[in-house]
Amino acid sequence: MTTTQDLPELIVSLYRDSLGDNTLDAESDFFEANGDSLAAFQITAGLQDALGIEVSVALVFAYPSPTDLAAVLSSDAA
Repeated sequence: MTTTQDLPELIVSLYRDSLGDNTLDAESDFFEANGDSLAAFQITAGLQDALGIEVSVALVFAYPSPTDLAAVLSSDAA
């Protein structure tokens, strides 16, 4: 089970895998990294597998950095 402390690291890993860029970090922007709908679906699928909750693709678009996305997911889980 992923804890809220591990969540940003998990999201960075999913960004790197989905976007094919190992230089991405917690402040990287999904759109600036050439993110598209396929990558967003891959990220949310990875989050759903790791967290066991449904994650909307719209959240990746609304909160494009791993830090922002982790904050939203953490607040929803609290």
